[in-house]
Amino acid sequence: MTPQKSRNPQLSPQGTQVVSRVAAILQAVASGESAGSTAAIAHRTGLTRPTTHRLLAALAAEGLVDRTEDGNWALGPELHILGTVAAQRYPAQDLATPCLQRLAEATGESAFFSARRGNEVICLARVEGAFPVRSHVLYEGLRLPLGVASAGLAILGHLPPDQLETALADTREERTRLGPQHDDAHVRRLVAQVREDGWSLNPGRIVEGSWGMAAAVFDATGQPRYALSLTGIEPRFTAERRPGLGAALLDQAHKLSTALRAGATTV
Repeated sequence: MTPQKSRNPQLSPQGTQVVSRVAAILQAVASGESAGSTAAIAHRTGLTRPTTHRLLAALAAEGLVDRTEDGNWALGPELHILGTVAAQRYPAQDLATPCLQRLAEATGESAFFSARRGNEVICLARVEGAFPVRSHVLYEGLRLPLGVASAGLAILGHLPPDQLETALADTREERTRLGPQHDDAHVRRLVAQVREDGWSLNPGRIVEGSWGMAAAVFDATGQPRYALSLTGIEPRFTAERRPGLGAALLDQAHKLSTALRAGATTV
């Protein structure tokens, strides 16, 4: 039998680069609303198409990505297994589901649960509301910089001043690339409103006519790690209706935060 090579825990620079590229590809595959082509994934990651295809083929051999019938790429079955195992350590999403259901039923809008990951906010789950006209800006897997959507604004609004400044500096380039409406001045005004109201408002800053509101959810250590949000078309977020929507968000966010702090299994 050929002896197994020992694995040096200190990765070479080339090894570290490969890990970073693989992570970027998996995130790019996951961030699309549907399966993506090799060219689209290469564009999202900034890698060349041959490099992207080579890494995707290697990931497919391990079951981490899958080729769809039309030749596009989607997350693979092995990731589903890994995610199921990992989810046992992170119960927040399961706990959030009844909160999303109650928000969707009470308001008629689509309700979302998002998590902070570094300087990004990732949409993890949604429950559609009964109102027939919907906004389709948010979807599971979408990653946005802190301060762009209502979820990120809600989280920023509960950070201490030094952490807020760090987050603004770290996300400035990516935010402003999305448009001048995401510059520091605009974000600061919206964050100040969060501190006053408790909930955030995104008045069509990503797509015109698509509005959103959110409330921060705090983890067991008291950090604003998650957010519950509602999205819909502008006429559903009138000045008269917003206080009621905000109250509903704050109520469910408080329930979820309390459950996470207590280590509860239900909300």
